Amino acid sequence: MTQFHHPVKALAPFRVVCLLILGFSSGLPLALTGSTLQAWLTTEGVDIKTIGLYAMVGSPYTYKFLWAPFLDRFHPKLLDLRRGWVVWMQLACAGLVAAMSLMDAQHLGLVAVLALSIAFCSATQDMAIDAYRTELLAANERGLGAAGYVTGYRVGMLVSGGLALILAGEWLGWQGTFLFMSGLLVLCAIATLFCPTAKRQSNGAPSNKALSLTSIVAQSSKDFFSKPMAIWLLGLILLYKLGDAFAGSLTTAFLLKGLGFSLTEVGAINKTVSLVATIGGAFLGGYILKRIGLYAALMSFGVLQALSNLGFWGLSVTEPNISTMAAAIFVENLCGGMGTAAFVALLTGLCNKQFSATQYALLSSFASVGRVYLSAPAGYAVSAWGWSTFFLGSVAIAIPGLMALFWLKDAVRNAELSDEPKQNETGNSV
Repeated sequence: MTQFHHPVKALAPFRVVCLLILGFSSGLPLALTGSTLQAWLTTEGVDIKTIGLYAMVGSPYTYKFLWAPFLDRFHPKLLDLRRGWVVWMQLACAGLVAAMSLMDAQHLGLVAVLALSIAFCSATQDMAIDAYRTELLAANERGLGAAGYVTGYRVGMLVSGGLALILAGEWLGWQGTFLFMSGLLVLCAIATLFCPTAKRQSNGAPSNKALSLTSIVAQSSKDFFSKPMAIWLLGLILLYKLGDAFAGSLTTAFLLKGLGFSLTEVGAINKTVSLVATIGGAFLGGYILKRIGLYAALMSFGVLQALSNLGFWGLSVTEPNISTMAAAIFVENLCGGMGTAAFVALLTGLCNKQFSATQYALLSSFASVGRVYLSAPAGYAVSAWGWSTFFLGSVAIAIPGLMALFWLKDAVRNAELSDEPKQNETGNSV
């Protein structure tokens, strides 16, 4: 029996580094097909309504649960089950991002197809990483483990978002920038080879290799929906980050087009201020979560991340100023990092390790609905309401998620206590 079967008092530093790297690899493609794609199209003169519609290329993050059972059932014949899928998807993303460097931004259809392909491979990578992290961490490691992962994730988004804008605006241009990001993904694939194997704990349940895809879907669904308030928990997952998603959907376009900041100014703030705030928020969130519990952390951080959107409202009603922009971005990333650390811990606690890829994919797909489908009409909302009303609306949209959390506090506390798969009378996992 290895160290991965036992809860420990502290998460081993090497495992934290691995989670940081995997989080980085997960966040990098997301920003490339999100804020960076948005900035590229903006600088090439594409209208704001079309840019808003490009958020739809993120659809694979919403529907990834449809092919998640393949990751639980089929071994990619490289490394172990989880890391094998991760490495293949990292290399696929690297190739597709390199292909993006050959695109003309005015070829909107081709750009959309390529961005959608990147999102598909990225979403598949995310499922494998989520399953790996779920199987690697014991219950008392989830807070710090989530903090490490979220830190890497947000740093990856900052590198492919903030740093990418600086590189594109000052040194490499868009072609060189996409090639540089492709190289980073290749380095992540190499690093993944050295990460530890997570031991799956089936407690007598049959191996997934012995199950058909239909059986995996049926058993994983039965397991999840046997939880008290399962349907309502899905609603909570959908609503919790909704305000964040709405406000963040056009933040880059707001700073560039709404306030008139340059690519370099926006990129520099995202690379420095946001980096410090994100790392501080993720680890502060993990630290506080361990001491006050999951429910209290989710509620406190949820309120903070909703109120942090008021910083962008303030920017919209005052004269553009680099210092106030930095302050707004710092607060948003600090609160967002705290909220995401707690949210990841919640999703992890709701999963049975035997079906971690399938179940986590379902949960995270619900979480991504807001980011994808609220982002698409956001451009029309800005055109109709203006920026200030848009950001005020993002605060109001966060309220239903907090109400749902309050109503489901007992179910959330049960998820915090979960660790190993439950057993039925025959000794098999259920």
